[in-house]
Amino acid sequence: MRRGFTLVELMVAMSIFIIVMTISMGSILGVFDANRKSRSLKIVLNNLNLAVESMSKEMRFGKNYHCGSGTVTVPQNCPGGDTLMSFLSSDNIQITYRLNNQTIEKKLDNGDYIAVTAPEIVIDNLTFYTVGAGASNTLQPKVIIKIQSHAGLGADRSDFTLQTLVSQRVLDI
Repeated sequence: MRRGFTLVELMVAMSIFIIVMTISMGSILGVFDANRKSRSLKIVLNNLNLAVESMSKEMRFGKNYHCGSGTVTVPQNCPGGDTLMSFLSSDNIQITYRLNNQTIEKKLDNGDYIAVTAPEIVIDNLTFYTVGAGASNTLQPKVIIKIQSHAGLGADRSDFTLQTLVSQRVLDI
């Protein structure tokens, strides 16, 4: 009759236990890391979605679209794209959006620019394309908004691109 385990058997059992625990801990830490990245990405995307939705709604009901440099109160097409977009809102307020220091900013009339996006979002590129805004144009004015951005650093970095088309609701007759 055998009464106990030998030292070799105990060492083998202990080694197998340590290997299983190491693999298990690695998996658990990976799940926690993925959960943290998923939550931060969700917060960033919700903020960016809110900013784009707000811009789109204001533009949809606005008029006199001006894209690019020059006098913002004069309608101007921008088929090549630019980082500045201005228009007259439905409340007759001149609204201007621009890209500044990797942040989307908004200005009402002659006020100061305020950030529209959260600091956690880095806007790599913001481009507005405008067609149909000119006075001698028979097209209904449209604006394409394209945003390339990222959140996080290193291995946690997530890149994304958003694009939307806004058509002026007021008939351009």
